Amino acid sequence: MQPSLERIRAREADDAGALHFAPLTVAAYGAVLIGAAVAYTILTRVLLRLHGHDSVLAKALGRDFKGWLSLAIYLVAIALAFLYPLASCGLYAVVAAIWLCPDQRFEKLIAAQH
Repeated sequence: MQPSLERIRAREADDAGALHFAPLTVAAYGAVLIGAAVAYTILTRVLLRLHGHDSVLAKALGRDFKGWLSLAIYLVAIALAFLYPLASCGLYAVVAAIWLCPDQRFEKLIAAQH
């Protein structure tokens, strides 16, 4: 028995505009984001080893609070995706906002050298 056209239209009207965040999909997106964060962390460690811990780069990075905070938030968001997927998306947006805020560490050190 095929569903009637009215039932199909009613179902589509109920779903219209609804946002469906599947937990596994949100967690997978978090895995991609944490992969980028891990790559950034590896890159900074390699650069610090190459330039030395007394370099301008090392002074500018400091403890790399933003990098480590991003990793921690991503881990929490991935775990949270299975309970509250929308909250995980909110945490992903928080990390993006953290990185959109300009970081003045490098500019201050370069300006001080000139």
